[in-house]
Amino acid sequence: MSDGTRYTKATWRIMEQLLDVEDMEEALSGSLEIIVEVLESEAGAIWLLDSKTDRLSPVYHIGPADISNISIENGIGLEGLVTKTGKSVVISDAASDQRFEGTVFDDNGLTSKTVICVPLNNLHDNIGCVVIVNKKDGSSFDDEELRLAEHMASLAAITIDEKGFTVELDESKEVLASLRGITKEFPSGDGVLKVLKGINLDIYKNEFVVILGESGCGKSTMMNIVGGMDFLTDGTLTIEGKDFSHPSDAELTKYRRQYIGFIFQSYNLMPNLTAIENVRFIAELVDDPMSCEEAIASVNMTDRANNYPGQMSGGQQQRVSIARALVKKPKLILADEPTAALDYSTSIEVLTAIEEVVKKQGTTVMMVTHNGEIAKMADRVIKVRNGKIASIKKNMHPLHAAELVW
Repeated sequence: MSDGTRYTKATWRIMEQLLDVEDMEEALSGSLEIIVEVLESEAGAIWLLDSKTDRLSPVYHIGPADISNISIENGIGLEGLVTKTGKSVVISDAASDQRFEGTVFDDNGLTSKTVICVPLNNLHDNIGCVVIVNKKDGSSFDDEELRLAEHMASLAAITIDEKGFTVELDESKEVLASLRGITKEFPSGDGVLKVLKGINLDIYKNEFVVILGESGCGKSTMMNIVGGMDFLTDGTLTIEGKDFSHPSDAELTKYRRQYIGFIFQSYNLMPNLTAIENVRFIAELVDDPMSCEEAIASVNMTDRANNYPGQMSGGQQQRVSIARALVKKPKLILADEPTAALDYSTSIEVLTAIEEVVKKQGTTVMMVTHNGEIAKMADRVIKVRNGKIASIKKNMHPLHAAELVW
């Protein structure tokens, strides 16, 4: 297939994404995925302008760098310059181009070599920009590729305008856990199996983040490293600014007990203890637990407090496991496929309980799931592919659990 035919087909695919739109955020992310795929690039981002603050924020980005918590002043840097002037910029050799001071990717795990940056112009205003970084084969972007990016940006800007889609930047969030260059290897035959291949990701305080990916992509391994249940091979893990890459046994025990709550697919309740006793058992491990009765009440299980696991449904058991995680007053709750064994209505009950944990308790929740619908209620959606961060999307308007359908 010639490049011209390929680009024409890509334009039609983008038009289908944007013109038959129901979910604006899905349409934008889908369009960027098409552009990055067709231009065979390493990374890309859609930046939108908050007119109230005159600052830009990346609402969706693809590639190994986490730029979620970054905002820039309109007119500053490559992204700000293109948004302010409404003129596209093509960088063929970042190292020698005097106009180029770097993109935000450069400070977050990816070195820019070749770049296209095009404005999102809705015929009235410039409302942001689209950035595409590094062709995988090392070549420069040509004029036809620039035109394709400009067509995508123009269609996106017009659709955003028609749909009244706006962005308001949140205050910059405080980093809870930071992963930089994380790798994980396991012995395999005569060699090693590399499961994680350079993870760069920040997890923020008081956010609900969903991790998506195919089986074997490394998402659970990544979560286990954050939770202190597995060790990284290389890279740096910091927790609230403290290096936690290679903790001692004592540090690890304290971290898991005091800092992390766990919710498992299989509930892991002790069958010979009642719901309240299961919660109390965990409460006794920490210095300053929540009241066990309060923890049980927070997941609407007070009337089942004295029931044993065998006397409860799967959804009720899972809600007890949430109470058990919550009673520690952890800063981070890790949930591994918590609804995988549940039916739809029971899953919604459990997800509603998790939603309340984030909203009322201010606890960060990091959830691994195969269910893409659950991602719609997250603050951010992280896709992992082949041991690396594939993309990160901010949900500008997260759904409530009760609004999910599958």
